[in-house]
Parts: sequence; C-alpha cells; structure tokens
Amino acid sequence: MEATLERAVEPSVWPGRVVSGIPTLFMLFDAAVKFSRASFVAEASERIGFPNDLNPALGVVVLACLALYLVRRTSVLGAVLLTGYLGGAVAIHLRVGDPLASHTLFPVYVGVLFWVGLALRDARVRNLL
Repeated sequence: MEATLERAVEPSVWPGRVVSGIPTLFMLFDAAVKFSRASFVAEASERIGFPNDLNPALGVVVLACLALYLVRRTSVLGAVLLTGYLGGAVAIHLRVGDPLASHTLFPVYVGVLFWVGLALRDARVRNLL
C-alpha cells in the first residue's frame, strides 16, 4: 500500500504568487540599486538625509526580509518585517515633504501587495483575516 503525499493546490495559490511577485521584483530592484552605488542613488540618499554608506546595508536588510517572505514557513515573519521597512520609508517621505500619493504612499501600496499576495497563497493568513 503506497501512500501518496500529494497536496491539493488551492485555486488562489498561483494568483497569490503572481501578486506576491510584483512587489518582490520591485524590492529586488531596489536592493540591486542600493548595491550599485549609482549617482542617482547617492543623490536620493542625500535628499532624504541618509548617508550613502548605508545603502548596501539597507540592500542586505531588504534581501533578508525578502528571503523570509519567499519561504513558506517564514513568509508571515517576512511580511511583518517588510511592512516595518516600508513603514520607515513612509515616515522618511513624510519628513522630507514628498508628494502624498506618488511618493509617500507608494510604500503602502507595495506593502498591500505583499499582504494580498500572501493571503491568496497561504490559508493560514486568510484564516486570520
């Protein structure tokens, strides 16, 4: 008697992966830019009052949070940490007086996509909601 351990894939898993992929790709791009040492990154850091030397460390933080988010077992922890990181971005944009809808709330939009994607692909999160 051979037991098969196939798991039924819920219909919302693939849409959840697609929705999760959008902010994940954005944050991967953001981390890569932080490592690039491009002049526009240094200018943006200066404008918001951050030393340019912090950019690689921020890139590592983003990559670590993304790694936690992408592993099913730690995805909720990753989403919480990414939410905190993005909340810091909102605070910085508020402090420097950036436009509300395009700059200040953009991290909120990204965070919502992270959580919607996670809720679609993980029944544990849907049950909490």
